[in-house]
This record gives sequence, C-alpha cells and structure tokens, in this order.
Amino acid sequence: MDSLANIVQSILNMGSSVVLPIIMFIVGIVFRVPLKKAIISGLTVGIGMIGINLVINLLTTSVGPAAQAMVERFGLNLTIIDAGWPTVAAGTWAQPIAAVMIPIILIVNLIMLAMNWTKTLNIDIWNYWHMSAAAATGYIVTNNFLFGIICGIIYTVFVQIIADKTAPKMQEYYGLEGVSLPTGSAQGYAVLAIPIGWLIDRIPGINKLDVKPETIQKRFGIFGEPMIMGIIIGVFLGLLGGYDIAGILQIGMTMGGVMFLMPRMVKILMEGLIPIQESAQKMLQSRYGDREIYLGMDAALATGSPAALSTGLLMVPITLFLAVILPGNRVLPFGDLATIPFFAALVVPSRKGNILHSVLSLTVVIALALLMATDYAPTLTTMAEGIVEFPEGAAQISNLDTGGNILNWIFLKLAQLVNSIM
Repeated sequence: MDSLANIVQSILNMGSSVVLPIIMFIVGIVFRVPLKKAIISGLTVGIGMIGINLVINLLTTSVGPAAQAMVERFGLNLTIIDAGWPTVAAGTWAQPIAAVMIPIILIVNLIMLAMNWTKTLNIDIWNYWHMSAAAATGYIVTNNFLFGIICGIIYTVFVQIIADKTAPKMQEYYGLEGVSLPTGSAQGYAVLAIPIGWLIDRIPGINKLDVKPETIQKRFGIFGEPMIMGIIIGVFLGLLGGYDIAGILQIGMTMGGVMFLMPRMVKILMEGLIPIQESAQKMLQSRYGDREIYLGMDAALATGSPAALSTGLLMVPITLFLAVILPGNRVLPFGDLATIPFFAALVVPSRKGNILHSVLSLTVVIALALLMATDYAPTLTTMAEGIVEFPEGAAQISNLDTGGNILNWIFLKLAQLVNSIM
C-alpha cells in the first residue's frame, strides 16, 4: 500500500505541466494521431497549462492578501479557518485509501465509456482527489475501507454524469469543443446554482437585467473590455481591503492582467488539444457511428472567460459578508476565495454569461456552502491533522472546495448515518 501511494505521489509531484503532455501524447497515439503531431500537441497542452498555472498563481497571490486585509479591517472573528483546497487535497492524498482510488476511478471511467454510460474520458488525474476525498470521508467517519471505496466509486459516477450533462452548454459558451469539465468543485456548485439560476430567470424584473461582458461593452464602450473590467474589480477589492493608492492601483492592474492573459493561455492549450480531439472523433465515428467522446479537463479552462472571472472575483467580498451575517456559520473564508472562479465555471454558461444572474445564484449556494463547511470541519480537521501545518490560530479547518461542496457533503452525511447503525 505504501509503495503504491509513493508511486502515485511521485507522479503527482511532477505537476500537470510534465504529466499532462505525457498523457496527451499517449491518448493521441491511442487515437491514431501521427507521431510528430502527437508530440507537438502534448507539448503545446503542457505549455498552455504552465501559462494557466502562472496566471492562477498571479490571481491567488493578489486575492489572498486582499481577502486577509478585509478580514482584519472588518474584525471578522470566526473559529474555523478555510484552509483552502491544497490543504484538504494534501490531507486526502495522505490517506491510505487515496492511492487505491486512482486506478479504481480510471477503471470505473473506462467501464462507463465501454458501456456507453458516459461520453467523458477524464484525463485530469490531479482532480481525481475530489473523488478520493469522498472515499477518504467515508473511510474516516466509518473506519470501513470498503465503504470508503464505494463512496469514491459512486462519486465518480456522479462526476461523469454531471460532466456529460453540462458539456453542451459549456462547450457552446466557452468554445471548448469536445471538452467536458469533470472537476468536482465546479460540479458541486453547479448542481445547486443551475436550478437556482433557472428560478432567478423567472423573477419579473430581474430576468430582464442582462449583465454580460458583451452588453456592458456595447452600452459602456471601453468599460466592457475584459482588462478594464478586471482593473475596476481589482480597484474595488483594494478599496474594501483598505489599501493605499499604490496598493489599489497594483491590484487593479494585476486583475486587469489576469483578465487579459487567461483567455490567451487557454487558447494555447486548446491548440494542442484540438488535433487529438479531432482524431478521437474520427476514430469513434468509424467504429461507433456518430458517438461523441469528451476529453475531461480541469475547470481552469473556464477561467479564460471574462464572465466567469468577473463572477468569481465579485463573489469574494460577498462571501466574506455572508460569513459574518449567516446564522450558524463558523467558517472564516480565506484559502478558497481565489478558487471561486472555478465554482462559477459551469454556472456562467447556464446563465449564458449573465454575470448578475450568476452572482445571485452563487450567493445562495455560497450561503449553503458555508453551513456545510461548518458541519464538515471535524472530519476535514481529522483528515489533515499531522499532515499539513494549520493556519495560525486555527483549532479546526474546513474549506469551500470540499467542505462546502454538496456532492462531498452528501457522502459525509451518508457515512455518519452508516456509522450510527454499524
């Protein structure tokens, strides 16, 4: 078990920019892409991912301090710290069940593909940790290894189905042909936000408010440009954080840079992905007629959209405000605030890019997520204790990515129910 865990961790430690090109090359060869094109495609995907990660790091290192400044400025005092997805992911991978889940997730995916129960080939192995977190939850709560594996398998099935169902609108809106997003965090928020958005769209008056980057640009000219929108949102965050003029201008320019650069990084990645996707479709059509196959990728691809980024950044102060006023909440949002654009990845296409409707939908979901994260804190604390260093002053930790994700929370409650009757 330890040797398997070490092998898995060694692969993951190489990072997406190394392993993803290898995976894409192998997938390309399987789908009969010419050798030279398969190599170039794999390397291009890897380089695109490097660019995406650089921009995400730029976003995280700017939003994190701004959020911390808001917390200190408004004197927020909550007892459970949102330690962010990296802490929970590290705690998940440290569990003995996690290494076993990697091949199981892949096998379940391949079986579902063979049986035509899914269209998605999930090659985003880094985000397998979401399924493994469900397995680890079941294992930690019940101390039953088999039950944990069952939780992970069912979660995997959910992920595949949701990825397929959300793919058409997502592909149409983002222009990501042949791609689905089986990222557990994006899906968990979409499961609630999409129906809530449907209801919001039927409220008289609100349903007439069309706040899209395109309409903003049409009505307000330069202020609808993605980089200008980013600068305005950055300045807003800086003001809320109590920054001085230099700090406000710096975070404004950084957010403008994120808005400008991210679509270009996604475009580079897609240049490498398209030849493999086209070959996959041709091969499948020759064998199975008109059957489609989607390549399951990281929800980071969606952050190339100005609407998704704007929605996520606007949700940062809203999330902090909700944390203060929401009865029953004990979670101080912090580590996952910069991850909120990922939560918006599948919500924004369902609202056809309407930022206002997306923000309203996610506001309701974030309120529920804070309560779920509060409930999840003891289990996530146990999962990560002794594995990672907790933030200063934190007796308990949770996060929005997993603790506030209804898909994971369902397995927490199921595990608690099973544990009570065992």
